[in-house]
Amino acid sequence: MSVFFFDVGGTLADPLLADDSLTLRPRPRVAAVLDALGEAPKGILSDPGTLARATVAAALHEAFPGRFPDDAFVHWGPKDSRSLFDEAVASAQASGEAPVACVFVGEDPQERAFAREAGMRTAAHPVFAGAAMENRPVFWTRIELPEGRDLSDLAMVANAEEVVPVHVASARLVLAMASTSGVTALQQAGFTTDVQGNVDDTAAFLLRDNRPLPAVEAFGAPAARPGSRPDAEAALRATAVFGYVADELAAVSAPPVASLGPAPGGVYLAAPAGAPVEEVHLPGAKPGHTERLLPDPALLDFRTGVPPGRLAAVLGDGLPSPRTIAAVRAAVTSEVLSRYVARISGIEPLEEGEPLVEGGPLKVRSRDASAEDNARVARALARRFEDLGLTVRLHPFRWRGHRLLNVEAEHSVPGADSTVLITAHMDSTAANGEFVDADGDPRPYDPEVDPAPGADDDGSGTAAVMAAAECLRGLLDDGGEPTRNVRFVLFNAEEQGLVGSKFYARAAAAAGDRIAGVFQMDMIAGRQRGSSAVVEVHAGSLVPGPVVSASEALGERVARTVPVIDSGVTVQQLTGPADPAAGRSDHASFHERGWAAVAVSEDLFSTPDGDPGTGTRQYHTPGDTLLDQDHSPEFAATVARSVIATALTLAGL
Repeated sequence: MSVFFFDVGGTLADPLLADDSLTLRPRPRVAAVLDALGEAPKGILSDPGTLARATVAAALHEAFPGRFPDDAFVHWGPKDSRSLFDEAVASAQASGEAPVACVFVGEDPQERAFAREAGMRTAAHPVFAGAAMENRPVFWTRIELPEGRDLSDLAMVANAEEVVPVHVASARLVLAMASTSGVTALQQAGFTTDVQGNVDDTAAFLLRDNRPLPAVEAFGAPAARPGSRPDAEAALRATAVFGYVADELAAVSAPPVASLGPAPGGVYLAAPAGAPVEEVHLPGAKPGHTERLLPDPALLDFRTGVPPGRLAAVLGDGLPSPRTIAAVRAAVTSEVLSRYVARISGIEPLEEGEPLVEGGPLKVRSRDASAEDNARVARALARRFEDLGLTVRLHPFRWRGHRLLNVEAEHSVPGADSTVLITAHMDSTAANGEFVDADGDPRPYDPEVDPAPGADDDGSGTAAVMAAAECLRGLLDDGGEPTRNVRFVLFNAEEQGLVGSKFYARAAAAAGDRIAGVFQMDMIAGRQRGSSAVVEVHAGSLVPGPVVSASEALGERVARTVPVIDSGVTVQQLTGPADPAAGRSDHASFHERGWAAVAVSEDLFSTPDGDPGTGTRQYHTPGDTLLDQDHSPEFAATVARSVIATALTLAGL
């Protein structure tokens, strides 16, 4: 007999917190998997955190009625050691059936590692529960699509087999998890598969490299046949990135990583639990160089809120109305932005009326995903959204043992055909800073204790989202009403590989959300003194299909709005796969789902001619403060006004 124990959040369902209630939205293919397991005993291994166990149990039974009837196999508690897994094994053995094989199904590689220590078989996704029961391996697999076949063809095969995609590299390459039977089914359907290694307790990452490559020929790599030079260059870059990461992790005694082959601009890695890939920074690394990849059967099923062919008509040819421009100018000011940044970066107390902490009001030290203040900031901003009369929902997820929150606030319009998102990431890091120990010797950044104010990255974007909510409140109070839902979202753990937005976009796709467009603001206050004012509008997508033209249409509208707000600002429109921010900020998580999205920033990246950007010089350091000479609230207000006016226009205001 086999007893299956499932993790809940992120594995069985996407959790949603609203008004102190919990809702679990089942993930794709989960119901079919539970049905296929038939009468096999099924249990739960889940950490409810601060939620009452009865609350989580009620949400579980509502989402999966009759699926988990035996309370003896339901175990709640922390999964930061093998203890809860041992408890689950003991409950299975006490059931009176022998022999008993216990299977743990969970997305988190560290939890799977603990389960293995307890003698359990493991599956990284419910689709592979049967494979784990039969002790069949699951592999990281590169899938190549032949000419004449597209991603929808692959989806038809993958969604019927033991195959779960994790990344769409191009119209011709997909990285996936696949069992032996899944690999066989893919091959029989005409897809080329390249099996890279067992999934076991590993997670997949994409690491990109900004460094220029030497000539391929210098390494003796022939490039005679057509198309071989790009392949040779990709292989050379992947080898270089993998070597650097492997050496850096070996220096801190981390478990070794494995290469899964070339990826767009870098390499795919399989990292075992305990390998801190997110903390490795390649020389000259630009924002978003690390991307955490999440398994999702629906990844190949692109969705759009507004059909791409209609997006231009929806946006219209006109600019934001005078009423919208006036409202944005009134609500989105340098003073408002500075006030928010001061509170979330530690200049001022986080909230007025805060209880005293160690003799003084609470001031934020860091919003790093590993810092205690991260959750405090998330909940404080959620309360501010509530004060503005918005419907607030918290989207919890786990990262390396930390329970984190994405914050969502929405104004809903009855009968709306879609939703407009105005977004930023709330977390910070100071990983590029210089730190010393008690003896004055250099030491690595400690994210749990070191200051990471993140005033520009991305306190400036977060402040702009809050100001956008205030602007909408003013328009509503003045009798305005959008024709589409307007949603404000603050993502967490962006600095750890776009983790929060990945979880959010995955859940939104599973829920069937119709998203008209996503406007991400990531670092909008950096402007070096004496430099020209330059705003970058990033619409480039590495994902093929209609999302490319749809995102470019959004970017065009932002670019046209900027000079209306400030005619002295230069706009750099960046599109296509050559966009240096393609895949590198939270908007990419929406491109991955086929939704139109743009990221707007200060002059962050160097020009094609190699001229450096004129944004902040305190990127990822403790010096990224509101008082830094490169921090310009006035410039941030110009960028924020341009983005917000465009977004509200798309929403029908």
